[in-house]
Amino acid sequence: MIRKTVASAAALVAAVAVLVSGCAQAIGGSGAVERPDPNQVAGLAVTSGDSGPRPGVADAGLPVANSDRSAVDRLAANAVADVQAFWEKELPADFGKQFAPVKQLTSYDSTGQPLKLCGSSTAGLVNAFYCQQDDSVSWDRGQLLPQLNDSFGPMAVVAVLAHELGHAVQFRLGSVNQATPTIVKEQQADCYAGTFFRSVAEGQAPHFQLSTGPGLNQIMATLFFIRDTAGASAQAAGAHGNAFDRVTAFQLGFSDGAKRCARIDVAEVQSRITEQQFDPNDRDQGLGKGNLRVNDQSALRDLQTTLKAVFPQGQLVAGQLSCSDGKATSPASYCPITNRISLDLANLVRVGTPPQKGVKGGIGDFAAFAEIASRFALAYEHGTGHALDGPSTGQLTACLTGMWAGTITPAHQGALQLSPGDLDEAVSEMLTGDSLIAADVNGRSVPSGFARVEAFRDGFTSTGPAICTSKYSG
Repeated sequence: MIRKTVASAAALVAAVAVLVSGCAQAIGGSGAVERPDPNQVAGLAVTSGDSGPRPGVADAGLPVANSDRSAVDRLAANAVADVQAFWEKELPADFGKQFAPVKQLTSYDSTGQPLKLCGSSTAGLVNAFYCQQDDSVSWDRGQLLPQLNDSFGPMAVVAVLAHELGHAVQFRLGSVNQATPTIVKEQQADCYAGTFFRSVAEGQAPHFQLSTGPGLNQIMATLFFIRDTAGASAQAAGAHGNAFDRVTAFQLGFSDGAKRCARIDVAEVQSRITEQQFDPNDRDQGLGKGNLRVNDQSALRDLQTTLKAVFPQGQLVAGQLSCSDGKATSPASYCPITNRISLDLANLVRVGTPPQKGVKGGIGDFAAFAEIASRFALAYEHGTGHALDGPSTGQLTACLTGMWAGTITPAHQGALQLSPGDLDEAVSEMLTGDSLIAADVNGRSVPSGFARVEAFRDGFTSTGPAICTSKYSG
């Protein structure tokens, strides 16, 4: 997760003690604060029904060059048909412009006989992409689409193609050109994908259906899967964004619609993008660069230093404690009567150990530390008279945890700092079924992963607790 400030190692030791022993290169105001309903997603009820192809609906039958007529090619063609049908209505309604279907669809096998598409060979090209040169969309049926389908379900395939067609939308609108930075194009395309999926969640797609609970979580998990590698540069030619940035853009489209997507420009992206490169002085502690050992005593001391600067009410203590007015939650528990946070170190290590090739792990150090932070947030809520149980509490907790994360960006030069991949770990944790970052004192999480991430992001982009307490108080 977090790295120690390189220039002040001695200061870190003296800190307050804690009581513990992507796409192919082919694309080259004011007013009252609205209080979101924790049982809704951007105004839609949280649902847990089926997500995927609608049963009994005939295939769209779009022509696909080089297709082997496999199930995954039919899935892809149906996805393209639904996305294009959506934009054929949406573009005239929102922008007064027509949406013409793309001129060519091509399926290829990255492990088979190569084709030349958009000026490049498809040999080993595990990807899907829009090509402006010939106004086409192509996809790898050999590895990419089957892998997405197997890992996240068929709607992951739809998500990737909705993103690619988002590029077709932006070029039809003329909102980008060859000089536009890639990251801006990609943020717009993620946003347009979110706009399309709003219509699917509303039941408007001919071939697909989507629940706003588990189904929407799978879409956001797909964005996590296809994020840039931790430490990549947002200025790189092929930059798409980390998971936090990609999910942000998707949520903007889902919540606010296509006009909001069209407003994404260089200035906006530069102001909110969180993707960053590793500091040359970051050390790999055997867990992958940017990850601390979460049971390291000095790291826990530094963690409490940053937490008490924001939430002075809480105190970290050794071991699990009995509590008369709070339920034990793992890996961190908050006891209101004593204002103490206790740790289950074994489970903390499990969550904080990132997965590595050939080794099953948890999520990463920031996910574990953010779970501790969420219990400190509860201490703040208790001290300021807020309720400690219920879905609204989970939203407020996620928002305050995000606010704390915003205080440990590298610019703050604190005892601990965010490193590349940390915010992605938070997204991953909040998409799990039992997210503690977005849970109340008893460990009950906000029903929707979408709502959890949205609340965390509100806190991260705030300058203090006011936006959290005004927007998410029950």
